[in-house]
Amino acid sequence: MTTPDSDGLLAEQLLRLTRRVQRIQKRHLEQRELGITPAQSRLLRTLAHWGSPPRMADLAERLEVVPRAVTTLVDGLEASGKVRRVPDPANRRVIRIELTDDGRGALRELRAARRSAAEEILAPLTEEQREALGGLLNTLIDGTPVRSC
Repeated sequence: MTTPDSDGLLAEQLLRLTRRVQRIQKRHLEQRELGITPAQSRLLRTLAHWGSPPRMADLAERLEVVPRAVTTLVDGLEASGKVRRVPDPANRRVIRIELTDDGRGALRELRAARRSAAEEILAPLTEEQREALGGLLNTLIDGTPVRSC
């Protein structure tokens, strides 16, 4: 049975782990010298999951930020050649954002940096512990209780 104190401790541990993951990922990104901020990295990953180039408003909604924040991120990524603004073929007043070849290359580097960071974080765990952690994380992500056998 959990208590408010144990739930508070778990919440604090999750927050500490999240901050550690972010620090390690940032270090791995800096080592690759991509010149991409964590926020820009998130925008690139979000763009990669779209079937066709999204509008800025779509990105803002998906990223849960104000449209102005997306404009700033896109400006920086466009200046470095990672994304480009393109007119919507159906409505020229609408601007869409698409990845460039450089942006796709940066995404490959970002994925490699994330894998390296994950390997570093998970290094102390055995394979059995990793599987257990994966199951627990899926439960937390999905919000469905673990069934006991």
